[in-house]
Parts: sequence; C-alpha cells; structure tokens
Amino acid sequence: MKLKEIFKNVYRINGKLATKNLVPGKKVYDEKIIRIGREEYRIWDLFRSKLAGAIAKGLKQLPITPGSIVLYLGASTGTTISHVSDIVGLDGLIIAVEVAPSCMPPLIHLAEDRGNIAPIIEDANHPERYDIPKVDVVYQDISQRNQVNILLKNIKRHLKPHGYYMFCVKSQSIDVTRKPRDVYKEVLKQLSKDTRIIQTLELDPYDKHHMFILGQV
Repeated sequence: MKLKEIFKNVYRINGKLATKNLVPGKKVYDEKIIRIGREEYRIWDLFRSKLAGAIAKGLKQLPITPGSIVLYLGASTGTTISHVSDIVGLDGLIIAVEVAPSCMPPLIHLAEDRGNIAPIIEDANHPERYDIPKVDVVYQDISQRNQVNILLKNIKRHLKPHGYYMFCVKSQSIDVTRKPRDVYKEVLKQLSKDTRIIQTLELDPYDKHHMFILGQV
C-alpha cells in the first residue's frame, strides 16, 4: 500500500485522494475506508467534493491546516466538510453555514460525531447575523447569482487580516446565457479589486462549469 502525504492530513493512497479518519469506524457518505497499520483513511470522492477536485487538478497550496478555523458557506449535508474536519482536527473548528433546513439534521449529526463542526442555519447573504470569531479561511460553495458579493461580504466581516479564501464559482448560477470562461473572467476582475488571486482551476470533469479560486486578502 503506497501512502504519500501531499498536504497536512491529506494523502494519496495508491493514487487515490484520502484524509485520515478523525472518527475511526465511521463513514459519512459511504466512502471507502482503508486501514494502514493502526490508522484509518477515508477515500475522498473527486466527483462529490469540489475541494477534492481542485486538489486533483493541481491545487498548489492548501491553507486549511491542522488547527485552522474555517468559515464554510454552503455547508449542505457535510460531505466536503467531513474531510475538512479530518484535516483541521480537534484543535480546529469549522463554522458551517447552511440556509436549507433539510440539510440540518445530517449536518448536526456529523457535528455531534466529530466535535469540531459548528452548524449555523442562516443565509450567507447576511454575515452580520452570525457572531463568530475571526477565521483563517473562508470557503464558499453557494449556487446563487450574487455569489461574488456574498463572498466579499463574508471576507470583510469574518476573515482575519492576510487570511485566505477558497471559492467555488458556479458559472451557470451567475449567468446561464454566457460562456463559463466569460463569467470566470468577470468574477476574477471583481475579486482582484480587493484581494490577491493565488490560483485558479477549472474543475471539469469533476464539476462541469465550475472554477475553483484560491485567494488572499
């Protein structure tokens, strides 16, 4: 079994992406479990997580590290969050914001199992409604037309100075009539006014019409 750490707490096992399981013996979304010695690793599905897809496409830097405080906008039921939970460990915290009530039961269950996730049911359009500590990373995966403005408002209110953001741009949610690359160009222009773009990655084939942006304030 070939194991290689590519980022802190992120591994390749025989060419497949994985994180070390924070809660051994428990799966989150029927992912494959691999045991190596006394350790247990969860295979990270590239087609069910945009962060996994970005890593597979060549992400050069992962600012989410052990002990990080992460504001995660668009938490859904917690598939990607579960792997972020593995990465940050019990010294870290994920503040998981989700507006859909239907997503809350599995997200709350995940938080109870793992101990480093704080679910908040709220609209990310209103960052003033959640009183939280300043965070190291803002991660956003939201299907709304004004997704750039949502990101910028949350960065301004909740991100530490020189902190990072990771942004999953959904071009079809912004303007389904335009070519994705034209949408990406406009998004990057907006973000460049107030932030530094570090890297961009188109996520095809894992997520069609999506761009992943890593930036810093």
